[in-house]
Amino acid sequence: MADEQAAPAHEPRNRAPRITDLEALKVFTHPLRIRIYRALFTGGEATASRLADQVDEAVSLVSYHLRKLAAHGFIVEAPGHDGDGRERWWKLSSDRGFNFRNSDFDDQPEGVAVLSQVTRQLLATRAERYEQYLDELPAWSKEWTEAAFSNEFMPRLTAAELQEMADEIGALMWRWADRGKAAEEAGDTEGREHVFVQMYGFPHRG
Repeated sequence: MADEQAAPAHEPRNRAPRITDLEALKVFTHPLRIRIYRALFTGGEATASRLADQVDEAVSLVSYHLRKLAAHGFIVEAPGHDGDGRERWWKLSSDRGFNFRNSDFDDQPEGVAVLSQVTRQLLATRAERYEQYLDELPAWSKEWTEAAFSNEFMPRLTAAELQEMADEIGALMWRWADRGKAAEEAGDTEGREHVFVQMYGFPHRG
């Protein structure tokens, strides 16, 4: 989600479009839609058949979920493919992913349930990505495995300090995302891979 660039949720508030409509947020209660969205995020433009190969699902099913994503503006038709009338080409409507705030749905009866479901789906797909990396570890060079990291910290903070930290981390990640994008646009693509950086910050009483 997310990304995904990071997985496409909880992005810095000033950089990614924010979902405030509950019906739009419900789109991501389905795990296949998250997988399709992530495939477009990392791969760019694609048709339903190409995406079906990537997510290992039937083209008809992928087409159905693409229409759901398009209905709420998460994806749009990609220009420049007029000569190929057999299939539509799709791309994300924003290369910044999306974000959402719990407070936007506090006054809606379904809000808490939908937020919980979407967040859990995003968590599950992120865990799948990391497990995939661990399964494929022998295929990556030492340079990449040495650079990869997994850390956990437990600072004692106030809610306001946690918010400040989240904003700082978000700004840092977008700086690196912008750097990578600018390099690619300048033709510097050698040795570049999509890098997933997953971070969580939440209170705990142990």
